[in-house]
Amino acid sequence: MPLVSVVMGSKSDTEAVQPMLDVLQKFGIEYEVNVISAHRTPEKARQYGLTARERGIEVIIAAAGAAAHLPGVLASWTTLPVIGVPLASSELKGIDALYSIVQMPAGIPVACMAVGMSGAKNAAYLTAEILGLKYEEIRKTYEKYRSDLQI
Repeated sequence: MPLVSVVMGSKSDTEAVQPMLDVLQKFGIEYEVNVISAHRTPEKARQYGLTARERGIEVIIAAAGAAAHLPGVLASWTTLPVIGVPLASSELKGIDALYSIVQMPAGIPVACMAVGMSGAKNAAYLTAEILGLKYEEIRKTYEKYRSDLQI
């Protein structure tokens, strides 16, 4: 059963999200991938957020570009941790997405990563840290990774 839901706003975001998936695989973290648009499929986003916990999801990573409402919309429908990854998919090179995600109103938090590949990877690392609080094997794998960085 997947512990993590990776949601992207468009199928065209697949390449930008791949580094995140690679990190999750490296840590042995089971995940599912979905394409849900906050604007084109708002009811699907609502249902997804409302049912995530009962499907065993413990962390949601939402990647989106331009207006990047997806992380905030999902966070509005769940109390699970939501990590937003702004993507550089517009003329503004991700700054618009970054501002959209980072400026969530008080009470509906979304953790916001950096724009692009670095942010995608960090979303996976933060997910490992969160899940490591509960799952010893993930914690040990992540701690080894961090220890290896010091060599």
